[in-house]
Amino acid sequence: MASAPVIVVFGAGSIGCYVGGRLAATGATVRFIGRERIVGEVRAHGLHLTDWQGADLKVPAADVRIGTEPDALASADLVLVTVKSAATEDAARTLASRLKPGTLVISFQNGLHNAEVLRGLLRGRPVLTGMVPFNVAAQGQGHFHAGSEGTLEVERHAALAPFVEAFARAGLPLKQHADIVAVQWAKLLFNLNNALNALADLPLKEELSQRAWRRCLALAQGEAFAVLARAGVKPARLTPLPPGWIPLLLLSPDAVFATLAKKMLAIDPKARSSMWDDLHAGRKTEVDYLNGEVVRLASKHGLRAPVNARLVALIHEAEAGNHRAWTGEALLADLESAKR
Repeated sequence: MASAPVIVVFGAGSIGCYVGGRLAATGATVRFIGRERIVGEVRAHGLHLTDWQGADLKVPAADVRIGTEPDALASADLVLVTVKSAATEDAARTLASRLKPGTLVISFQNGLHNAEVLRGLLRGRPVLTGMVPFNVAAQGQGHFHAGSEGTLEVERHAALAPFVEAFARAGLPLKQHADIVAVQWAKLLFNLNNALNALADLPLKEELSQRAWRRCLALAQGEAFAVLARAGVKPARLTPLPPGWIPLLLLSPDAVFATLAKKMLAIDPKARSSMWDDLHAGRKTEVDYLNGEVVRLASKHGLRAPVNARLVALIHEAEAGNHRAWTGEALLADLESAKR
């Protein structure tokens, strides 16, 4: 590229503003496209990006190029798609009508199939699967905080070469993988806790410090591992502990878990799941693209996934306004009953 590449964040919510904001704060040319609420907030306050390790970056409001209209897509060399999974098809249609030939697209979304949806409507353009392993929470007034550790994961491709330096400079190095599906499933196994965190109404660290909640997660993950084994899928190893050992760690006493988990994954005391954010904001969650994926894969292979199906049902009840105050013990009993 003769000049600095233009990076466009399409779907500037918590993840999009954080990743794009760090890129912009460290010299990249970034444009943001988002909904009116976020656009108004960022125009008023700029971007403030922090993380659990103490990073603290700011982009003044005057320097943030953000809007609700997709006009910026026409100049994009790279598009980071960060919309919710349910909006992927609409996003693909918008991109298809505006992107120039050769523009690279990366799906940094939850779930498994968003890049496939994008490829189906963006024929002739490179579309890569990406994964954001860390939690980002909106703090208000343009402040976005990453509350857990992790490195951006992406499908290996030569088209990434012009952008690798910008991500590294932003403190968000791209870890490239030949088998991104295994990485996606590894992330999804962790994200099965999103529903539990939303039902617990607790910070992630506090929820996971309680054995009853961890036992709920172990049930959901154990069920998922059985389904993946039938499907012939082996999740990637994203932590020092092999994926199949994590349910056993979850069942350990609180003191043992606290020691081992601290070495395996750092979590900010205030971090909560994106599903908790969505429920409290009255937005539709992504539970169908997380726990629901386990249910669909189980059905495809002639199996049942009653624990994950029950969690999907409970989140949909909460979306409808029937948000029960659960304890870990009560939900554990409910999930164990669903297995019978």
